[in-house]
Amino acid sequence: MKPTLAYIEALARKSGEILRAGIDHDFLISYKGEIDLVTDMDQRSEEYLLGEIHRDFPEHQIVSEEVGLIKGDDCQTWYIDPLDGTVNYAHRIPLYTVSIAYAEGDQVILGAVYDPSRDELFAAERSKGARLNGKPISISKTRSLDQSLLVTGFPYDIRNNPETNLDNYTRFSLRTQGVRRLGSAALDLSYVACGRMDGFWELRLKAYDIAAGALIAAEAGAVITKLDGSPDYLSSPVSIVAAVPGVHDEMLELLHRKD
Repeated sequence: MKPTLAYIEALARKSGEILRAGIDHDFLISYKGEIDLVTDMDQRSEEYLLGEIHRDFPEHQIVSEEVGLIKGDDCQTWYIDPLDGTVNYAHRIPLYTVSIAYAEGDQVILGAVYDPSRDELFAAERSKGARLNGKPISISKTRSLDQSLLVTGFPYDIRNNPETNLDNYTRFSLRTQGVRRLGSAALDLSYVACGRMDGFWELRLKAYDIAAGALIAAEAGAVITKLDGSPDYLSSPVSIVAAVPGVHDEMLELLHRKD
């Protein structure tokens, strides 16, 4: 048995309800790194998702942010981020999502990103287009970097690793209408998909950060690659450039400049 997009959408909505119900109440915060935190709401959301998937698809493999790899049939793999935007959530900033993707082999087939704060469910099935709350969506008509609005993110070890992305942020800030930082890669990609943003790039990610959002953006018409231009953006080390045609090429060119 294989999951359907409706099944994944239902999981995302229920998990999002758990997060939305908890954001205005006391929750526990702990640290995985100097600035990399986790809340018990991440764990509650994850426990719900893992429980449902284990029950319905016990043979499948799962890659989830908090528990890591749960071994199974690697031809059927789930990528789960139970709370993407944890820092926002911990500060009660309503920019966070649930991200769920299902892949067969190395190809993502289904993906859903749910924003509980706005009740916006972005979803896609390979070769069947992308939707927002059931309605078809597509990328913006912007085709020039100079006219674009971009979004990015920064690694959790920014204080200790010289590969900070700050140099790229400066370059793009000087070449575009602006660069935003929302704090959720899944939301960034979903906003590219529906035309709110024209491009997104980030380095040193995890596959569960972008698996669902990248499928949604691609099905909406975006070009998706790694920073080096190769198409296998989920392979390690994970990086991504997702943008409308034309802007994507200009983004890669600027990212590869040495000055």
